[in-house]
Amino acid sequence: MDSKEKIRSNKKRVSKAKLRLRRFCAVMLMLFLVWWFNNYTLKITRVDLVSDKITNPVRIAVISDCHFTKHGISKNKILNKVKKTEPDIVLMLGDMYTRNSPWDIIEISVELTQSIVDEGYPVYFITGDHDTDKKYIEEIAETGAKIMNYNSEVINVNGNNIQIFGIDNVYYSPTFDLKNVFTPDENCYSILMAHIPNYEKFSDFGANLTVCADTHGGMVQLPFGLGPVIDSSTMELFPEIRGNRTVYDKGLFDYTGGTMFITSGIGVSPAPIRFNNRPEIAVIEIEPE
Repeated sequence: MDSKEKIRSNKKRVSKAKLRLRRFCAVMLMLFLVWWFNNYTLKITRVDLVSDKITNPVRIAVISDCHFTKHGISKNKILNKVKKTEPDIVLMLGDMYTRNSPWDIIEISVELTQSIVDEGYPVYFITGDHDTDKKYIEEIAETGAKIMNYNSEVINVNGNNIQIFGIDNVYYSPTFDLKNVFTPDENCYSILMAHIPNYEKFSDFGANLTVCADTHGGMVQLPFGLGPVIDSSTMELFPEIRGNRTVYDKGLFDYTGGTMFITSGIGVSPAPIRFNNRPEIAVIEIEPE
C-alpha cells in the first residue's frame, strides 16, 4: 500500500469514528431531552365534572407533592401556571418539601403559598407525610392559607355553597370512619382533601369530590394505558397487566354519589425517574348538571 492509499484509509477510519461519536452524542442528547421533559416540565391537567349541586361553574387548582429542591421546578413556574388557570380556589395537598430538608428549602413552599394568597386566590392546605414541621405549618397559616387538618368549612364560590373537609392521615386504622368526625351538608357540594388515598373509606364517607395525592402518579407509567410499572401501595410490579384490579395511581375513580381524583403531583421524589407521567397542576372544572 502506497502512502496515498494509507492516508485515504486513515481518513476513512477517522470519519467512521467521528460518525459513531456523533451518533452516540445524538442518542445521549435525545435521551437527556426525554428525561428532562418527563421530569422537569410542568403541565396543566384539566378535569371536567358535573353536579346537580352546582349552579355556576367552579374551577379548582390542585397542587401537591412538590418535594422542592434547589434545582427542580421553581415556585415561580408553579405560580405562573396557577395564574394562567385563573382558579376560584386552590387546594394544596401536602408533601411540599421532603422530610429533613433544610429550612431554606422548606421555606420555598411558604413563599409559594404566600404568592398564591397575594394573587387573591383562596388557598386550602393540608399536610402530607413529609411536611409536618410545626414551625412550617405555623408559617403556612400566617400566609392566610386555611389549614384544613381535621377542619371543615362552608364557603360560597360563584353562588355555590361548598363544604370543604380536610384530613392529615398518614395511616388508616381498620376502624377509621370519617362519619365519626364530619357530617356532610346535603345542601352543599362537598370536597374532601386527603393526601393519602383510601378509596374504600372515602367512598363510604361519600363526599361529592375527594381530592388526593401521594402516589406521584406511579412515577413510571407504561404506554397505551397499561398502568404504572409499580403500585406504590403494594409494591407489585405491572399491577394492571397482571390482574384485573383497579390501581389507584392517578386520575378519576367514581363511587356512588361522587368521585375521587388523584393528582400525580409535581416533584420527582425519591428520584427523577418520571416517564409518561409529567409533573402536573390539576384544574378541576365543576359544571352544573
